[in-house]
Amino acid sequence: MSKQNWTAEQLGDQTGRIAVVTGSNSGIGFETARILAAKGATVVMACRNLEKANPKADEIRRAHPEADVEVMELDLSDLESVQRFTDAFRARHSRLDLLINNAGIMVPPYGKTAQGFETQFGVNHLGHFALTGSLLDLVVQTPGSRIVTVSSVAHQLGAIHFSDLNWEKGYKAQAAYGQSKLANLLFTYELQRRLAAAGKDTLAVAAHPGWTETNLQEHAKAVKFMNRFLGQEPLMGALPTLYAATESDVNGAEYYGPSGFMEMNGPPKRVKSNRRSHDQNVAERLWNISENLTGVRFQI
Repeated sequence: MSKQNWTAEQLGDQTGRIAVVTGSNSGIGFETARILAAKGATVVMACRNLEKANPKADEIRRAHPEADVEVMELDLSDLESVQRFTDAFRARHSRLDLLINNAGIMVPPYGKTAQGFETQFGVNHLGHFALTGSLLDLVVQTPGSRIVTVSSVAHQLGAIHFSDLNWEKGYKAQAAYGQSKLANLLFTYELQRRLAAAGKDTLAVAAHPGWTETNLQEHAKAVKFMNRFLGQEPLMGALPTLYAATESDVNGAEYYGPSGFMEMNGPPKRVKSNRRSHDQNVAERLWNISENLTGVRFQI
């Protein structure tokens, strides 16, 4: 079980570890990158907008002059960008201790990615699926490595609409977001099953930030209004991710979130996801479709 009232100060030394954090120029991704760098990890801030990411990297370096922080371009809405990122990362690094699939978008107007996928499904799930598959050999050859994918309590509102994954028959932004966050969990649990079957010690784990005030909510006006009453600071929202990524009592296929009322805020603890997220038939079907859609085959 997770430790009570765990804080970032309790996170152990990360010297010598390499971490990729997607979407780390703001919100919980930035806090995740900042804390890992402060604890000695080499942190790759994998971000779509370099004009925003570079100043945030400088902010970390000013606060922690010894920090080793790199900024690399990654646009999860374009699978060609994912491939460019993985090629560039391999040119610089021969190991990967922590892959933190954090980036996401929430309830935007209807749109499509470069390859024609509905934006939330394409970015939140397929982009990270392709990124993970493309870097997996580096991860599994790194002792003690972990893959942490950030989901949401909104997974409970989701279902995988195999007949219309891209919402071309009528777009419902919240339902599409729920689908993408459910997909994150189905992916995590299926990945762990495959890693374990192959005898690998890499852990696939999931986390969610509860109700955290971030610019993820720019399209969700009601959520933004309620932030003043319910929203916690991004650092608190990052704690479940950091716990899942670093603590010794974490096991594969576990899920971490805040410990407070309805998992909205508070220190991190191990939490449960819904029954749909554990449907192995759905997970395997989604996995096969995701490989076909992205062209990325996992070599485990």
